[in-house]
Amino acid sequence: MRSTMCRLILAASLGLTVLGVHAREAEPVVADPALESRVLKLSEKLRCLVCQNQSIAESQADLALDLRDQVREQLSAGKSEDDVVDYMVARYGDFVLYEPPMKLSTILLWAGPATLAVLGIVFLMLRLARRNKAESVHLDERQRARAQALLKGDGTPEADA
Repeated sequence: MRSTMCRLILAASLGLTVLGVHAREAEPVVADPALESRVLKLSEKLRCLVCQNQSIAESQADLALDLRDQVREQLSAGKSEDDVVDYMVARYGDFVLYEPPMKLSTILLWAGPATLAVLGIVFLMLRLARRNKAESVHLDERQRARAQALLKGDGTPEADA
């Protein structure tokens, strides 16, 4: 039994070795890896218009695939990355960019988070100030003595009336 198991392991090892010798390296899918690297780098800066939370490099939507093809075609035609971005912005607007430019139409995108943070801090400070003011109730001597008696358990409901 043991020798049979050793023979099987030896045969499997030999078979895998033979397969490894005849295995070839995978051929690159793209003809120009440098171009594909540029396409991927630029595609990471462009937003998928269908998925919206993914770049066109990450998205598998049909439109993202088409946009990647557009980027690839334009870069292979000799256009610069800025030219490709300008083309995409002209066609789809600033929404296609993950980092939209600072313009009047995008000022809310840039100033919105800081404005919300400042408003939140002001709201929190006003709320804390109001709470501190409400907590500082001044008691006269009679009320203080009554509170002490209630805390010690000496107070009676009749005495409250």
